[in-house]
Amino acid sequence: MRILETAIYAANLAETAAFYETVLGLERFSEVPGRHVFFRVEGAVLLIFRPEATRQPPAPGALPVPPHGPEGPGHVCFAASLAEIGRWRDRLEAAGVGIESDFQWPQGGRSIYFRDPAGNSVELAEPRIWGL
Repeated sequence: MRILETAIYAANLAETAAFYETVLGLERFSEVPGRHVFFRVEGAVLLIFRPEATRQPPAPGALPVPPHGPEGPGHVCFAASLAEIGRWRDRLEAAGVGIESDFQWPQGGRSIYFRDPAGNSVELAEPRIWGL
C-alpha cells in the first residue's frame, strides 16, 4: 500500500493554489471553482479543498463522497534530498516565504518547515527521517 492522495484545506483557494503552482512548481490538473484544486506530485495527488464546500453532504446525483473538512491548519510533507532542501530554502526565501524551522532530526535527516497562504504547515524533508 502507498499514499495515493493527501488533502489540505484553504478558505482562499485561488491564493493557496497559486502558491503551490508558482512557488512550489506543482502541476495543476483539476479544479472546481470554489470547491477544490488538485495537483500532481510524483505518483500521487495533493488535494486542496475549501472546507466550507466539502463539509456539505453531496447533492443528489453527485458522487457520494462523505463530507470532510478540518478546523485550523493542516500539514503536508514533501520528500526531498539534502541538496534539494538547500535549493528549496533558497527558492522559498527568494519568493518571500519565511522558513519557520530548519533542523536535523536526532535519528538523521533534515527538515524545513514553512507556511502556505492558508496557514498550513508545509515540510520538505529527507525520507530518511522515517527510515525510508
